Amino acid sequence: MASMNRSLALLCAALLASFVVHAQLSPCAVVGTNNGFLGVETLRLWPGAAPQAKGDTCDDIPTLTVLEPHPGTENGSAVVIFPGGAYQHLAGNLEGRQVADWFTARGFIAFILAYRLSSNGYLLPVPLLDARRALQTVRARAADYHIAPNRIVLIGFSAGGHLAALAATQPVPGNPDADDPIDRVSSRPDYLVLGYPWIGAITTDTSHLSYCKHFNVMDQCDALRQKYDPVLFVTKDTPPTFIYHTFTDETVPVEQALDFYDALVKAGVDSELHIFDHGVHGSGLGEGDPALDQWPNLLEMWLREKGLLAVDRK
Repeated sequence: MASMNRSLALLCAALLASFVVHAQLSPCAVVGTNNGFLGVETLRLWPGAAPQAKGDTCDDIPTLTVLEPHPGTENGSAVVIFPGGAYQHLAGNLEGRQVADWFTARGFIAFILAYRLSSNGYLLPVPLLDARRALQTVRARAADYHIAPNRIVLIGFSAGGHLAALAATQPVPGNPDADDPIDRVSSRPDYLVLGYPWIGAITTDTSHLSYCKHFNVMDQCDALRQKYDPVLFVTKDTPPTFIYHTFTDETVPVEQALDFYDALVKAGVDSELHIFDHGVHGSGLGEGDPALDQWPNLLEMWLREKGLLAVDRK
């Protein structure tokens, strides 16, 4: 009997461990107010099937998860967050929830985008369609969320940084005659923040991480680069930009951030770049490194200088 009980206990423990691992690895956000008491809600970007959807599983449904600041601390600013993950998965904790918590502690309302992934067959431009729709959704619903439609910050990390840079340099203006009110507004963010962005993702150079090699589209790479290299689309209308990178990043060479910054400077875009001496790729908000932990402080100074931490009185 004791042996049976022990076997049953071991089986239950194994099943529980399997459930926990599955929950941690699941890439999907659940639509609905599933954590209302925490001020967290997840929304579909489109009420029906998303454009170019291949099915109706959670992998096919792009979502926005909304995290609210503590009541009474709101400042009228919003941040839209694009986690990285090489377009293969989403670093939803490190580059999503933790970043959202940082912003909400400073009065922002935060929106985390779960965009469709190229590992699930959604090659560019599909993630860009999701990115634009997310920004349009936030702006179109600004009154619902008590934010100013001209105080929307977009932040992206790694692949999410590439996607954020694309969204900022290739926005859609909005169609005032569209039936869908979300389609009537612009997708251009007002401010752009990039953490170790994979700016040079679309490349035939396989000495470092290449989107084209990773997703077996090397034969299309030159054409893809002409469409989806953010450096090629920087103009004077690109939003003011803050960039953080590290010199020793072996996954995404620091030259990629320098290339984008150089394009911003040449276009006359208000921009700020911080390069730290040491630090691996994927450091999020710093992960306890005594030097890298300081970059969010630099970001806070930049946000304060832009007036985004002050309460919007309009």
